[in-house]
Amino acid sequence: MPPKVKVPIYLDNNATTPCDPRVVEAMLPYFSEHFGNAASRSHSFGWTAEAAVDFAREQIAALIGASPTEIIFTSGATEADNLAIKGVAWQHRGRGDHLITVATEHKAVLDSCQRLAREGFRVTVLKPDRKGLVTPTQVADAVEEKTLLVSVMHANNEVGVVQPIADIAAAVKAKNPRALVHCDLVQSLAKLPVDVGALGVDLAAITAHKMYGPKGVGALWVRQRPKVRLASLVDGGGHERGLRSGTLPVPLIVGFGRAAELAQDGLDSEPARISGLCDRLRRGLTDKLDDIYVHGSLDRRVPGNLNVSFGFVDGESLLMSLKDVAVSSGSACTSATQEPSYVLRALGVDDELAQASIRFGVGRFNTAEEIDYVIAHVADAVTRLRALSQK
Repeated sequence: MPPKVKVPIYLDNNATTPCDPRVVEAMLPYFSEHFGNAASRSHSFGWTAEAAVDFAREQIAALIGASPTEIIFTSGATEADNLAIKGVAWQHRGRGDHLITVATEHKAVLDSCQRLAREGFRVTVLKPDRKGLVTPTQVADAVEEKTLLVSVMHANNEVGVVQPIADIAAAVKAKNPRALVHCDLVQSLAKLPVDVGALGVDLAAITAHKMYGPKGVGALWVRQRPKVRLASLVDGGGHERGLRSGTLPVPLIVGFGRAAELAQDGLDSEPARISGLCDRLRRGLTDKLDDIYVHGSLDRRVPGNLNVSFGFVDGESLLMSLKDVAVSSGSACTSATQEPSYVLRALGVDDELAQASIRFGVGRFNTAEEIDYVIAHVADAVTRLRALSQK
């Protein structure tokens, strides 16, 4: 057995990450000392809050290669995805009615598209290959003259595959220059270098809590040159360039900015370290156990994500056996359902294996000792459950 470690061990960093202590430290003064409303322009309390928000915009914009004025704060990536998809559809429905997305997208994207379909928009949902990837040609072939928006995520939240977004965006624009491209970047930040200009997209959703920042704050990047026009979802004051009204949560935004700064500072070393730990986990499990199936491409994969199924094991029983390890059986946003993962189904995984899948999310604060403990713990649990099933 590996050296003793503190349990439970958190390996669900794709669902959320712990707030980095340096982020908490940056936020604290803005709860009580600098508590002003950033929209109050007549006194120093408001000026201080506004300055803090402006600085956070700069920090966040720097992480994704954007201009600070292109950052629109939201309550999280779900709202940002909704604003991008519905905002484009409602604003531009006079020139088109067609949307394109992928069957493995986050529910914030798929459900937004379904909502628009009920309003009369046409939605094409592309099926990825067994590795979870779509090709630029596949996407471009679906583009029509009346296509308003194409939404393809960068890194998948369940299986971690990284789509060729730059090539997809270029293919879309070549087919229909007026079609806009939206990308959910949530799982990429702090794990991969991201430059929205190089990706060639028009809108991008991000959030703080997936990169060691606070929950409750996210942003939509909206290209300004050429300017992308959106209809707003929330009205009432004209905040955030009229796209998202409401008093800004200054402490959360400060934390978001600090988390972005730390993510950028760590890009030279942190992704490689996390990839190494994830490879250690995969090799350790495959060395100890037979009938293991890794879902999603291993060649195009975001650091820290490992989604595997264990043959001849009931998934619910396995999760209950892993009391010392915090993992999930799929997306945290769909964990309330007992249905097999819709993402794995889209990859062609049968229901039995899909229900026996575990998503491991390795993060900033995990150690090699923890990974070794998890390997032994999971191997013991799987071996025991398989033995019980044969009795």
